[in-house]
Amino acid sequence: MPDPTWPNHIPIFQNSGFAVNKYKYYDGKGGLDFEGLKNETQSAASGSIFLLHACAHNPTGVDPTPEQWQELGQIFKNKKHLALFDCAYQGFASGDPTKDSYAVRHFVNIGISSVVTQSYAKNFGLYGERVGNFHIVTDNTTQRDNVLSQLLITVRPMYSNPPIHGARIVEHILADPQLTALWKLEVKTMADRIIQMRELLVHYLTAAGSTRNWSHITKQIGMFCYSGLSGDEVSELKSKWSVYMTSNGRISMAGVTSKNCKYLADAIYDVTRVDGGSVKQKVDE
Repeated sequence: MPDPTWPNHIPIFQNSGFAVNKYKYYDGKGGLDFEGLKNETQSAASGSIFLLHACAHNPTGVDPTPEQWQELGQIFKNKKHLALFDCAYQGFASGDPTKDSYAVRHFVNIGISSVVTQSYAKNFGLYGERVGNFHIVTDNTTQRDNVLSQLLITVRPMYSNPPIHGARIVEHILADPQLTALWKLEVKTMADRIIQMRELLVHYLTAAGSTRNWSHITKQIGMFCYSGLSGDEVSELKSKWSVYMTSNGRISMAGVTSKNCKYLADAIYDVTRVDGGSVKQKVDE
């Protein structure tokens, strides 16, 4: 799985009996270590299972470009790797659910064995319903029937039948062209708002006088931003400004609004400025 990844991925697979390894992903400078990623997918044993974030990588907000996905796809095809896609934020990267599924569609189209876990928790506002789809793409009908029989054996003692309420909501929306169009519009509205908040945060940081390069905030996509703040800076934000984020500096951009963005920028500037000064008093006054 990528380094880093959603923390819950690790116990999920360890508790399922897998030996979990990490492959290079984040370059530590706000971007993708694509050469490291390619090298490690190339050097891994043939037939390895690679966990891939379909879009809006959590926690970094850094995704491969379509051209990079194409390069990776060729490596996967040559090495006969299994692609396990976590598709949790479809539509929240670009605002277009179809565009955000590019990686999945490309891998399937070139014949790569793929497993896709697709969540509707965020993009349909059904978080409490825990609704989504589990897709396995097989080579032929015999393989399909064999896989399905194993899934049914697994499902029966686990939950037997899933909750149906959330699934029926999704079905109702996607079966109606007008509702589907409205849903796509609302998803785009959310994605555009997050993009706007990224731009506003960089604007306020620059206006505050920060000399750091914050361009990675607008280059990253999706709900999360890997800010580049250190653990000490995150601790100072909490104790001095009552601003809370994970210790690795990940910001939930969905929680940034036009009303709190300047406060957040002033707080970040204060804990990252090199002159040792403080803007706390200015904000209080």
